[in-house]
Amino acid sequence: MSKFHGFLRHCAKAQKSVSSHGMRALSTEQAMEREYNYTAHNYKPLPVVLCKGQGIYVWDVEGKKYMDFLSGYSANNFGHCHPKIIETLQKQVTTLHHVSRAFYTDILGEYAEKVTKLFGYDKIVPMNTGVEADDTACKLSRKWGYRMKKIPKNHAKIIFCSENFWGRSLAAVSASTDPDAFEDYGPFMPGFSCVPYNDLVALEKALQDPNVCAFMVEPIQGEAGVVIPDKGYLRGVRELCTKYNVLWIADEVQTGMGRTGKRLAVDHENVKPDILVLGKALGGGVYPVSVCLANDNIMTILEPGTHGSTFGGNPLGSKVAITALQVMEEEKLAENSEKMGQIFREGLKKLKDDRVITDVRGKGLLNAITINRSVAEGWDVCLKLKENGLLAKPTHRDIIRFSPPLIITEEQIKESVDIIKRSILGLV
Repeated sequence: MSKFHGFLRHCAKAQKSVSSHGMRALSTEQAMEREYNYTAHNYKPLPVVLCKGQGIYVWDVEGKKYMDFLSGYSANNFGHCHPKIIETLQKQVTTLHHVSRAFYTDILGEYAEKVTKLFGYDKIVPMNTGVEADDTACKLSRKWGYRMKKIPKNHAKIIFCSENFWGRSLAAVSASTDPDAFEDYGPFMPGFSCVPYNDLVALEKALQDPNVCAFMVEPIQGEAGVVIPDKGYLRGVRELCTKYNVLWIADEVQTGMGRTGKRLAVDHENVKPDILVLGKALGGGVYPVSVCLANDNIMTILEPGTHGSTFGGNPLGSKVAITALQVMEEEKLAENSEKMGQIFREGLKKLKDDRVITDVRGKGLLNAITINRSVAEGWDVCLKLKENGLLAKPTHRDIIRFSPPLIITEEQIKESVDIIKRSILGLV
């Protein structure tokens, strides 16, 4: 028996079935084996094969229905197949989908005006993925450092936080403190270093170096396990960056677009970064869209040919992003995230007894629990959750992140807490 087939028999019951569309589908085993054979093994998915999504729900090829509590790593803030977003996508893709930035289009200016006015900045650099937009922010900061702060050539430094995660490009892994991310990918980007997260004393010491051009931080560390900073940390970051003439980059790729109960996570402390990075949900879950926002004192240092993206700002992505922003505002999804998140955490805290769940934390609908590893690994808990109809994913072995679509209702929240309760009780 192959290693893969042994894995299948351990974690999934494979059987031929009829799909939710009424057509003969691949079995779970067949679909997983084909993906395993023809894709690199750089992910370890849960043993479920999804074929349909609607609202907060997804269905597998066996016809089983699940609550989606990962939301495509928060790309699906508006749920699966949101009718307004899908309508926009379908209409624009049959009108004009891509021409590159070699030409003006009638859509990009509309998108840029919409997003800048909503978040209070002068200009944008449109990109595709979160890691591209974060990399753009780093490039902007270095150029600003040389042009405006007069840092000696090739001496610019950028400070990050330990346990950060902003992608897997060479620049991103150069900033990482996770060996799984950076091991065997050196040599690394020069001028990158880290300070502890949520530590203003360490940050101030680092910012005193006159060659520091920027500090980039996730307002809430997502991949690290939904780590919430102390009250006042973000305001302290703003004050220190202003004091030492350093650009503050807020990586809100995951925490933005209503996920934490505000439009942006920095809004919890009413502070404004110099460069704001958005992605994931900005594309409505249907198209990769990301953006860097900043004011003219930073953006005007970019000149033709010094930075770009083939697909960034194309008509299809721009139109989808406009609609995603409209949906976020019109459906008051940040407000719903705040309300549903409070109900969700209250329910989880009733389950916390240190036998299985040792901690509950989060803001809005970005939440996590820590599992007592003497009872079970996070992976085991996620398998039990899957069995009971809820999909989530562990991080750092003992942490499970819960981030359902922001359209979720109170009834659905209570149902999810009940599933988590039954799953936990099934382990003790």
